[in-house]
Amino acid sequence: MLRIFIGWDSRFPEPADVLKYSLEKHSTIPLEIRYLRLTDLNFDRAVDPLASTEFTYTRFLVPHLCEFAGTALFLDNDMLCLGDVAELAALPMDEYALRVVKHDYQPTNATKMYGCPQTVYPRKNWSSMMLMDCGKLRLWAKQVIEVASGAYLHRFEDIPDEQIGDLPKTWNTLDWMDASTKLIHYTNGGPWFEEYRDHPHADVWYAMRDEMKAARSRAVPRPHVAAPIASLVVDPGAGQTV
Repeated sequence: MLRIFIGWDSRFPEPADVLKYSLEKHSTIPLEIRYLRLTDLNFDRAVDPLASTEFTYTRFLVPHLCEFAGTALFLDNDMLCLGDVAELAALPMDEYALRVVKHDYQPTNATKMYGCPQTVYPRKNWSSMMLMDCGKLRLWAKQVIEVASGAYLHRFEDIPDEQIGDLPKTWNTLDWMDASTKLIHYTNGGPWFEEYRDHPHADVWYAMRDEMKAARSRAVPRPHVAAPIASLVVDPGAGQTV
């Protein structure tokens, strides 16, 4: 069983649903998937005007939510899984507190898809997908996540470099994909936004969304319609109601 936490934003809930469906579709192992909804987390942190999503900080609560035990995977909601996450679950964590794809990312757009200013900082997008050994991340206690700076958290400060391992690069490809891609990350704007409907790989996301909707439609049972009740009219000849 692999525990997976997906970032969730109340403004745009559908991407998380599509990601969840894509994870389950391709997985050969059981998954326990949970959305990081702010309303479920009892999270007491001042609103950050630079935070582009509702899960900018709550992603770092995952070790706390797992009671600092076992392995868990965090994913941004603007992703689509095309591979079997059993590959990630099988990666050894003996030496590491977490594993990430170590991008050298230099954004070209001035704003993010949610309209927030784009910022550039070391290790950008490393925290968008994290395989975590929760027992080694006690420094991310809830009371710390509620007050620590974005720089401290997203740059993994106070975590020794040697405890930050790699994930295969095919598991977090930023706005591109090829035959080897296991997970695509729509960082420049997902096709669920009108202005990004022409994203080069929008068709892949639309196809998965439509497949999810069709699967849901098949899974929903038809409403039960009670048979009409017989009129309580007595047939004098037969002595029965009809």
